Formats: sequence, structure tokens, C-alpha cells
Amino acid sequence: MQSSTRKSITFLCALFALSTSILLSVFNQLPEFPEDHKQVVQKLPRSMDDAKELARVLSLYRENHYYSVLTCLAFVYIFLQTFAIPGSIFLSVVLGFLFNFYVALFVICMCSATGATLCYLASGLVGPPLLEKYCKARIDQWKASVNHHRQHMLNYIIFLRITPFLPNWFINISSPVLDVSLWPFFIGTFLGVAPPSFVAVSAGQNIYNLTTAGDALSYTSILMLAIFAILSMLPVIFQNKLKAHFS
Repeated sequence: MQSSTRKSITFLCALFALSTSILLSVFNQLPEFPEDHKQVVQKLPRSMDDAKELARVLSLYRENHYYSVLTCLAFVYIFLQTFAIPGSIFLSVVLGFLFNFYVALFVICMCSATGATLCYLASGLVGPPLLEKYCKARIDQWKASVNHHRQHMLNYIIFLRITPFLPNWFINISSPVLDVSLWPFFIGTFLGVAPPSFVAVSAGQNIYNLTTAGDALSYTSILMLAIFAILSMLPVIFQNKLKAHFS
């Protein structure tokens, strides 16, 4: 077990180093920044003030380097999702400020699904020994729920992505261990992150009125997320009622 754990950690470190080198090569496609701008761009946003400053700097380059800026933000987003690093909510707000609403929404959904899938694949390759050691009790607890919803996994993944019941990083790393199929995992993630991303992108259009990430939420947006969560499970509810009626 210790040998398997060491191999898993070594592989993860190598994967992180490779991903970091790819990310740096993407950064090299950006224009040459003045030193004060470079410090802002090279820093992951950890607060709304960081997001505002990043949005301000990148807005100066967006018009002449549209695709370079968009590609760079997309790769950073995927990187954060792949390694479960916090900060993607602030990038969502920045994307909402810099780009057309529907472009930003699509990029966020695609990057979320891609990053989550890469995390899923990495966990499937190296995760079992680590999860057995550090997360066994929590995974065993979730296993019963996964088995209960296995016949309608797509709807279940959509529901989980909309609601805050389980952290996204936990869903990503535990899904391959619990034999959640990759296709419903990817599609469910793409569709499920759309409602909360809608809220973040909308907030990004008024980024300078925000002080914290929580300011993006209003009673209307919370109600909207609740409605989408219910809608995601309605087909399952109707299906179960039909089965009960005809059985």
C-alpha cells in the first residue's frame, strides 16, 4: 500500500510539472507586459480585488490580443479545475467582464467539464491508493447514493453541479473509483455548471460593484439555481412515478 501511494504521489507531481510547463508555454503567447502588469497577470486571483485588477489589466490587451487572452484564461481555468485549485469563481467573473456573455458562458462550461474530466482521469489512474488512505469513509458514504442514482446518472451529476451538497473536487476524484461513466460525467458537468456560471458571468458585467464573491449571489439568482436543480431531477421523479404506477 505504501509503495502504491508513493507511486501515485510521484505520478501526480510529474503530471503537475508537465501541466505547469504547458501553461507557461501558453503564457508565452501573450504580449510582452510592463512589469506592473506582469505582476498582476502572473498572480492567480484570490479575492474580488485581485479579479478586478486582473480584469482591468487584461482589458487593455483584449482588443488587439483577443484570442491570446481568451486562450490563456481558458488554460488557466482548466489547470485550476484539473488540480482542484481554488480561484475559478474569480476567473468566471473576469471572463464575464472581458468577453461577450455567451462566449464567456460557453468557455466556462467547456473548461469546467474538461478540467473536471482530466481530474477524473488522473484520479482513475493514480487515485485509488490515495483515496483508500485519506477519503475511504467519505467515499463509502457517497457510494450508496451513487448506486441509487446509477440508472439516471446524467441527471444526478447535473443536480450535484448546480447544488452545493458535494464539493466539485470530491465529485471529480471519487467518480472513477465509484464507476461513474465518463460520458454522463462530462455532459452532466458541462450542463450542470451552466446555471451557477450564468450567475458569475452576469456578475462579471458589473465587476466593479462587487466586493466579495458572495456579492454575485442575489435572492433571484439563488431562486434560479434552486429551480434548475429541481428541473434536473424532474425526469427522474416522473420516471419513478411511472414505474411505480405500472408495476
